[in-house]
Amino acid sequence: MDRSENLVLKDSEPRIHPTAELKACKLGRYASIGERVVLREVTVGDFTYFERHSEAIYTTIGKFCSIASNSRINALEHPIERITQHKVSYRPNEYFRWLGVDAAFRARRQAKAVTIGHDVWIGHGAVIMPGVAIGNGAVVGANAVVTQDVPAYAIVAGVPARPLRQRFADDIAERIERLAWWDWPAEKLARAVPDMQSMPIETFLDTWENHAS
Repeated sequence: MDRSENLVLKDSEPRIHPTAELKACKLGRYASIGERVVLREVTVGDFTYFERHSEAIYTTIGKFCSIASNSRINALEHPIERITQHKVSYRPNEYFRWLGVDAAFRARRQAKAVTIGHDVWIGHGAVIMPGVAIGNGAVVGANAVVTQDVPAYAIVAGVPARPLRQRFADDIAERIERLAWWDWPAEKLARAVPDMQSMPIETFLDTWENHAS
């Protein structure tokens, strides 16, 4: 972090609650992992946070995402085509000596990774199923079950999740994509926050589209 960023931001190290469980994860700057969150092979972007009791596996998450409590990202798939769908067939090591994890089934799960863009809000208790991609700026409603890809800036809800509306008109969404504010350096972001709070979206875009740095 350069000296100017030190003036506006706190320590950039991720914050991980002592009860959280992480394995083979990569966390960005200022990421926050809450109480009893469980993450396995997850990449978490800068400023993204998980609230308590959430879980994710085999997932890549962008910057500035808000993951609410009790959400489940890339929910566990069972091999329902086998004679048993119980984990005795794919994690027999939990029950028997000399029998290991089913590597082929694990690879099948890893191949159905979830991808979440920047500035996405996942609501309380939402479930994201394997292989789903969620675009930048999207909103997933509380307790939704997402079985299909979610377009950028769409608001979806329900079981299964269905589109309700877009957050912005297409031209505004395109301008936000070009602006890519989530990639701004910390000092510029800090200067922009008061305008984020007070300006209508079009005014904010008009003001900041011409800021070189």
